[in-house]
Amino acid sequence: MNSFVNVDGARLHYQVTGSGPVLLIGQSGEGDADRTVDLVSHLADRLTVVTYDRRGLSRSVADDPAAPVSIRRHADDAAAVLRQVTDRPAAMLGLSLGAAIGLHMLSAYPAMIEVLIAHEPIALSFLARADADLARKNLAGVRAVHEQHGWRAAAAEVAAVLGIDPRHQQTEPGITPFPFTDQRAANFEYFLSNDIDAALTDTLRLADVPRDARIIPAVGESSPEDGFDYLAGLALADHLAVPVRRFPGGHNGNLTHPRAFAQRVRELIPRS
Repeated sequence: MNSFVNVDGARLHYQVTGSGPVLLIGQSGEGDADRTVDLVSHLADRLTVVTYDRRGLSRSVADDPAAPVSIRRHADDAAAVLRQVTDRPAAMLGLSLGAAIGLHMLSAYPAMIEVLIAHEPIALSFLARADADLARKNLAGVRAVHEQHGWRAAAAEVAAVLGIDPRHQQTEPGITPFPFTDQRAANFEYFLSNDIDAALTDTLRLADVPRDARIIPAVGESSPEDGFDYLAGLALADHLAVPVRRFPGGHNGNLTHPRAFAQRVRELIPRS
């Protein structure tokens, strides 16, 4: 099912697939509702999977594409999407930026999220000062590359910062390719122009994350252990005094290893 919901300053597109307990997926980077199509196909037999285009991406048109956006605003948007699907607490899989959005949702709308799998959240304020400073420098570098050389060069810089080597990463067989179409290029432009700044200016602290919330911190098995998103996942686990869960693949394991990634999600999402 494909639907839309109007929110303050935008019209959001969302998709609902499958049956069972509701699982909202918050995508990473420039990913839209279709980005996790392989992952969804391995979850929809047991879960009602909700994916959506974040504000400014693909079919979710912002009234003013140049207007600044915050991660809290994205959390408000995600909550609006979830309300269209269920009035009960739901599970959420947050991937990178999507994990930061999920953490904001837990802070602002704690009754909406039953459990959050927070996979390598972009949460710079969770880091030790030296790590946070380096992360800010690297992300500012991505922004500078975008301004000077355009989205394609900046996309390569994002991959390098996250420890992703698209040409040499291992994958499961038969995964769906995501070529650089005009739409994906437009999504990268929005992500680089708006969401990088949202991550750099986000003020959510570990102290804002409720220790009694059901949060499952997660990292990629092959992610660089000095990556800022990996370190943020470890810091979140330490704050909650729970073990960090290791998922197949690296930062983008949901794309490279969707079958194994889905199996790990199925193991962690409670059955209703």
